[in-house]
Amino acid sequence: MHHDFIDRYSRLDSVVHRRAAGLKLAVALALLLAIILWPRLDKSGLIAFAAIAVVLLGLAALSRIPPGFLATRLLMLEPFALGIAFLSLFQPGGGQTFLLLLLRSTLCLFTVLLLTNTMPFADILRVLKRCRSPSLLLTTLALMYRYLFVLIDELERMQRARAARTFRGGRWQTWRALALLAGELFVRSTERAERIYAAMCARGWK
Repeated sequence: MHHDFIDRYSRLDSVVHRRAAGLKLAVALALLLAIILWPRLDKSGLIAFAAIAVVLLGLAALSRIPPGFLATRLLMLEPFALGIAFLSLFQPGGGQTFLLLLLRSTLCLFTVLLLTNTMPFADILRVLKRCRSPSLLLTTLALMYRYLFVLIDELERMQRARAARTFRGGRWQTWRALALLAGELFVRSTERAERIYAAMCARGWK
């Protein structure tokens, strides 16, 4: 199991990485709240978003995370931000709302990317536990983080098996194979979740 795409650079030695986990989580939450709660995209709003972007870029530079890594991950997540913001174009005055939602989503994604790559996920869970977060939420997050890599390994094995048994076809055949692969992965992940839950219950987990 070699996947580290979530927090690949979370154990670097930099000014940002050496800060306390609670402080980093508090700063990230403050930035997220400031981004989400800003009401309008007027002149003051543009200045506020620009200031937040400068702060995030400064923190990214201090953290010594490769800019290409952050840019690639942000571009991978940007379609979700565009999809959410696109719905606002169908209402009156949707252009400004579209820009506001797009800026908010992009800055929030960048904030979360920085947070997850400047502190290990286990540290995030420990801080949330000290803040008395619900134990069920912490357990769900821990299991999600753990078994996400298992599902990725399962997907890679399925892809290798498909490639070994089929010839390469056109684009339509490729998309059809990917759709079947996604459906099979969903079925396998559901079955695995049921087996894991049954094993946990058999060991006294409530």
